[in-house]
Amino acid sequence: MQRSFIGPSVPRCGRPWSRRLWSAVFRAFRWEIVGKERVDLARFVLIAAPHTSNWDFVLAMMIRWAVGMDFRWIGKHTLFRWPFGILFRAIGGIPVDRDHHQGMVASAISIFDSQPQLMLAITPEGTRSRVSRWRTGFYHIAMGADVPIVCAYLDYTRRVVLFDAPFYPTGDLEGDIDLLRRSYEPYSKKGRRPNYG
Repeated sequence: MQRSFIGPSVPRCGRPWSRRLWSAVFRAFRWEIVGKERVDLARFVLIAAPHTSNWDFVLAMMIRWAVGMDFRWIGKHTLFRWPFGILFRAIGGIPVDRDHHQGMVASAISIFDSQPQLMLAITPEGTRSRVSRWRTGFYHIAMGADVPIVCAYLDYTRRVVLFDAPFYPTGDLEGDIDLLRRSYEPYSKKGRRPNYG
């Protein structure tokens, strides 16, 4: 497993022994994690696609523990009620009230503003079904928090998770989203359920 692409600034979780244990589990399932370029950032938005199955969340948790990347994710506050709230927080969940006047994007930006280290994971499709357009919340969060975007590509055919080099949004929403989407095109049929990718 290649972990050299993770620099010391990246938020980490777990202990060396737990990372070794989960790395062994990951290898047992014949998966590999590859980084195109060293990522050494304390704060960034992490997007992952294609998102076609609930198994993607299981895969994400295995990556989190095997590599020790302390990525966080946002969920509706009602998911964090007793007794599941304790578990969801322990695995990186951040509850957000979507009905609050701030909205999801503004809430995420305020979380970034209050954290010296934060890796926020988001699926740009926003659903497990096929979509013609990505939701743009992740982009507005990155712009508002002044942080880069790191892309993770899920390839179930080769059992590889590829982390790309950081992308710095320019403010050209349509142009940047188009560029990011095109980078995912080679992986669009490589999700857990290819017909939905």
